[in-house]
Amino acid sequence: MSAAVTIDSVDKRYGAVHALDRVSFEIRQGEFFGLLGPNGAGKSTLINIMAGLVRASAGHVRVLGHDVVSEYRRARSLLGVVPQELVYDPFFSVWEMLAIQAGYFGFGAENEPWLREVLEELDLADKAEMTPRELSGGMKRRLLIAQALAHRPCVVVLDEPTAGVDVELRQSLWRFIRRLHSQGHTIVLTTHYLEEAESLCERIAILSRGRVRALNTKQELLLQHPYRLLSLRLDHPERLPESVEALAVRHDGDEVALRLRRDRDRVGDVLDAVYAAGIRVVDVHTREPGLEEVFLELTGRHPEAVA
Repeated sequence: MSAAVTIDSVDKRYGAVHALDRVSFEIRQGEFFGLLGPNGAGKSTLINIMAGLVRASAGHVRVLGHDVVSEYRRARSLLGVVPQELVYDPFFSVWEMLAIQAGYFGFGAENEPWLREVLEELDLADKAEMTPRELSGGMKRRLLIAQALAHRPCVVVLDEPTAGVDVELRQSLWRFIRRLHSQGHTIVLTTHYLEEAESLCERIAILSRGRVRALNTKQELLLQHPYRLLSLRLDHPERLPESVEALAVRHDGDEVALRLRRDRDRVGDVLDAVYAAGIRVVDVHTREPGLEEVFLELTGRHPEAVA
């Protein structure tokens, strides 16, 4: 079985800027895959190469075995991209935009039942005759998803799909995306909301400075993080012993956030040292690291707080 997306030694330079540096990995068919990284990591460049909007300096990208350059028609018909920016034609109705989008890929009247289904699922059915200018920001975001699905792509790429939307819309969008995934669609997600990636994605690639810093299942990435997080509320935090102060990553009033190595630092030893210094512990809270801590560790930064 072909991979849904194969990225093979992809390199991209913009003058002196090395946006992608020999990036290689595969996205499996039917997978919910997270593509994460800080701003400038190369995520959008990689998506644009997948979509045929940017030409790689070297390397190849294939969608279900079809090269995005030499077999661009077939590759693009298998891919639907939801862009981060709100891009739409203000002069066509919602229905006309979807019909035109499907028409680009050779779909005509026989595709209308699918378009109506998409509109129903995204709560846009009663907006079909409206123009995008008449829609709220959240409805425009739904319209972008509907456009990406108009030609029934096997692989759906979501580039920051919930950026700037309210909590209710975010939840409804994810219910729909989960349904698409359950129906066999391969989903590729980029997001700065790491709790979304942790909740939804099965495997995750983390990019930084144009390179893949990690590629693994969510569970394996979390296991690789060698720390646990401890938050203490103290009556005299300014008198911390040196051994405990060395573990501190944040001071906030009477609260101190500590970062403990699993193989070396024990919570009991920390508390014993605090008590020995004559400091009263008012509250204690421990937390296992989440994807955010792993992300910050791999991209060269450190967590600064314990939630």
